[in-house]
Amino acid sequence: MRILVVNWLDRENPRAGGAEIHLHETFGRLASRGHAVTALVSGWPGCATRTELDGLDVHRTGTRLSFSVAAPRYFRRELRQRAFDVVVEDLNKVPVFTPWWGAGVPTALLVHHLFGATAFEAASAPVALATVLLESAVPRAYRDVPVIAVSDGTRDDLVGRGLDESRITVVHNGIDLERFEPASPEERFEEPTLVFVGRLNRYKRLDLVLRAVRAMADRGLRARLLVAGAGDERNVLERLAERLGISERVTFLGFVSEERKVDILRKSRVHVLTSAKEGWGITNIEAAACGTPTVASDAPGLRESVVAGRTGVLVPHGDVDALTSALISLTTEDDRWSRMSEEARAFANGFSWEATADGVERVLERVVAPTVAG
Repeated sequence: MRILVVNWLDRENPRAGGAEIHLHETFGRLASRGHAVTALVSGWPGCATRTELDGLDVHRTGTRLSFSVAAPRYFRRELRQRAFDVVVEDLNKVPVFTPWWGAGVPTALLVHHLFGATAFEAASAPVALATVLLESAVPRAYRDVPVIAVSDGTRDDLVGRGLDESRITVVHNGIDLERFEPASPEERFEEPTLVFVGRLNRYKRLDLVLRAVRAMADRGLRARLLVAGAGDERNVLERLAERLGISERVTFLGFVSEERKVDILRKSRVHVLTSAKEGWGITNIEAAACGTPTVASDAPGLRESVVAGRTGVLVPHGDVDALTSALISLTTEDDRWSRMSEEARAFANGFSWEATADGVERVLERVVAPTVAG
C-alpha cells in the first residue's frame, strides 16, 4: 500500500510524546513490510523540511500552531500526485479534517484521545474553547470514515459523540518488550522512589503527586520523586514543590533519553500517572514491563492500562488522600508490591508493537480493498 499518515509531530520534534512513539513504531514497521509510508507533519525552527525516519518519508510544513492550515496546502502542492491508496489521520488532540481536503483517497482515522472538557485543564481558556469547538465537528467530518481507536475508552468517547461503533476498531498500543524488563532487587533504588514520565502539561496533574509526596512526609514516610520530562508547567511545578517544602525530595530531570527512561522505570518502586484523561497511558505498560506497579487516576484510558488491584492501584482523580494512601501502601507493603510487580510484568507481555502494526495493517487493507477491487 501507498500510505500517507498525517500527524501534528514526528519523533524528532522537541514536543514529541507518546503519540509520536506510536507513529514511528507502528508505521515504521509497516514500511519495513514493504508498504510505502509518507508522513506529513509540522516543523519547528531550524528543522529539516524533508528527512527519512524509520523508513518513513517525512515532510514537514508549517508549525505546531499553523499545521492545520499549512498541511492541506502542502498536500495539494507536493503530495497529491503520488496517488496514495489511503490517508491516515493520526488524531492526537486536534483534528485537521483530512476528509475535507478533496484528496479523493480513502481515509482512515486513528484516534488516541479527544480532550473534551479536560482541554480547560491543558490550555488557556481561548485555546481550550477552540479545541472543544474543533472536536465538536469530528462526528460530522468523519461520519463515514473507518476509525482505529487505541483503547476501549477512546472508542466509547467517540461513540458518545455520535460515531458509528461498527466502524471503530480498537487496536491497543504496544511497547518494546525486549527493551523494558525488570531490575533485580539489588538494582532498585534503596529509598522509596516514585517516578513520573511524560510531558509537563497542566492536564497531567503532576501537582497532585507533589501534594501526595508532602502528605507522605507528614505521615512519616520520606519518598523521593523523579520527574522525567519537559514542558510548559515545569516552572510552576518547581515553585509548588518549593512552597510544599519538598524541593529536596523532588528531582526534575527534564527531557531524558529512551535509555535513561528505561533505567529509572526499572529502578523505581512505583510509577505514577494522575491525568484526568488519556488515550491509553503507554508509560503504564512500559512500567509494568519493568515490574514497576502504577498508581494512576481512575480515568478513561488509564483504567485499561492499569488492572486495578493486580498491576497497580486506581484512585479517584483529584483525591490526594486516596493517592497518598495508595503510594504509602506500595512503598511499605513488600508482599503486595511483589505480587503486583509479577502480575504487571505478565500483563505487559500481552502488548507488542508487532501486534499493533498487525492490527493497523488489517484495518488499512480493508479500507483499500474496495478501491483495489474497483
